[in-house]
Amino acid sequence: MLTEGDHKRIAEAITKAESKTRGEIFCVLAHEVSRYREVPLIWASLAALLLPPLAVLAGVRPLALADIFASWTDESLASVESMILRVLTTYSLMQAGLFLIVALIVALPRVRRVLTPRFLKRHRVRQVARHHFVAGGARLSHAEPHILIYASLYDRQVELVAHDAIHRAVGEGPWNAAVAAVTEGMKSGKPADGFVRAIEICGEALAAHFPSDGHTKNMLPNDILET
Repeated sequence: MLTEGDHKRIAEAITKAESKTRGEIFCVLAHEVSRYREVPLIWASLAALLLPPLAVLAGVRPLALADIFASWTDESLASVESMILRVLTTYSLMQAGLFLIVALIVALPRVRRVLTPRFLKRHRVRQVARHHFVAGGARLSHAEPHILIYASLYDRQVELVAHDAIHRAVGEGPWNAAVAAVTEGMKSGKPADGFVRAIEICGEALAAHFPSDGHTKNMLPNDILET
């Protein structure tokens, strides 16, 4: 996703930002946080459950169903039972066929990405971002402020997770601007530009509230992590 030059630019931006603050910034760019295996199954189940009855309501009648009502008084009970069985079998096969076809179609990566609900993508990205934040923060003391800028390319979601002390001191303004910068970078096909701008925004906020104490620990890598 990122070239060697992109990695270098982002690392230089982090180094520059951290030179003015005692805080740390680290970045992660993921291709996709989940395969969302449940999404094809959900769409397939909905299609199998809803489309057949909707088709019946729209006027579509299986031939076997028409035969039952046309010959109810003329056919023997065994014959009627046989036709009912044919109707139920046809209906079940229709549901099974719809389930299989829709599941296979939605399982295609491009289709799945379009049909995965936005709220589910946001939830998964937030979960993974917080996991990375906790894992990265394990190297730091609780008093050391740090920020994670996390983006998932195919999910088209950006999450910024910051140390509690930073949130209390800075507020939401810079974080919203940083998220917007990364989002715009991904939309324009220039994710590195978005990350560099977001790092600059976060660096300014950190420098204003957590200026450098003259000691650079650099406990977190400056290069962006791609997953």
